[in-house]
Amino acid sequence: MALTWQAGHGHTKADDDVSKRLLESAATLSYDPSAEIDWDAPLPDDHFGLNPEWSTLYGTRLWDGMTERQRVTLTRHEVCSIMYTGIWFETILQQMVLRDQYLKNPASAEFQFALTEIADECRHSIMFARACAKMGVPAYRPNKLIAQAGRAFKAVARGELAYGGILVAEEVLDVMQRDWMRGENVLEIVRGTSRIHVLEESRHMKFARQEIRERMRHASPARRRASATGIAMGAYIIVTSMIHPGVYQAAGLDVQRALDEARASEHRKTMMRTSSRHLMAFLAETGLLTSRSAAVYRKVNML
Repeated sequence: MALTWQAGHGHTKADDDVSKRLLESAATLSYDPSAEIDWDAPLPDDHFGLNPEWSTLYGTRLWDGMTERQRVTLTRHEVCSIMYTGIWFETILQQMVLRDQYLKNPASAEFQFALTEIADECRHSIMFARACAKMGVPAYRPNKLIAQAGRAFKAVARGELAYGGILVAEEVLDVMQRDWMRGENVLEIVRGTSRIHVLEESRHMKFARQEIRERMRHASPARRRASATGIAMGAYIIVTSMIHPGVYQAAGLDVQRALDEARASEHRKTMMRTSSRHLMAFLAETGLLTSRSAAVYRKVNML
């Protein structure tokens, strides 16, 4: 019996043209972190891991009472916690993209860019791991409950649910990293990895948005509501996993007090809403921001 390729989900020539442009961009503007970053350069003792304004404790009473050394240590552990969360989610991302492209036409630009994205993510994960090792920060991993939730999400996520989860992770980190790469008091290794990630992830975000728009063209109201809730739950898993409690212990802080002040910080809530603004606008545009999903986003201060 002859093998036939799946026609898929109403993929059009216009959709493929987007993938073709992304492929052309990847061919002309991609970076090799092993060559672009000076991995042997010393790390200045007074440089932060991320802009202090992005620290979970910035603006709190606890932050005001910390020494400068504690602040530097905290931000280095915070940025590595975010990087390790990125590595964890990138392994989920790769599985979802491969599953989505299963039995599609390998000659199509969509298929080829999907594999290009996976190759990018492999380089990014290695880059983040090397950066954290350089900073001497241990591998922070999600707790067992979150790890199992992530395993379940990648097992069931299809179509717009998969690409919505991908977009959540990439959009939120993108806004943060655009600040980090310009931070004069931020470690150059963080600025360099951020520059590479921002540039290459911009293509991934365009691809994810296009895939979501494509899936939503003829989606029923019930499907939109279900997908909106699923994406919001994925966002909850990602955002609540970004900062491991161990970062506070590493800085010599009372962990419970730090967690309490971070959760109550109005500055932190504002920064999270800022980093999620473009994402929320896109979800609203595509009918994926419902009253139920909005309630989830408000719980993690994304809305």
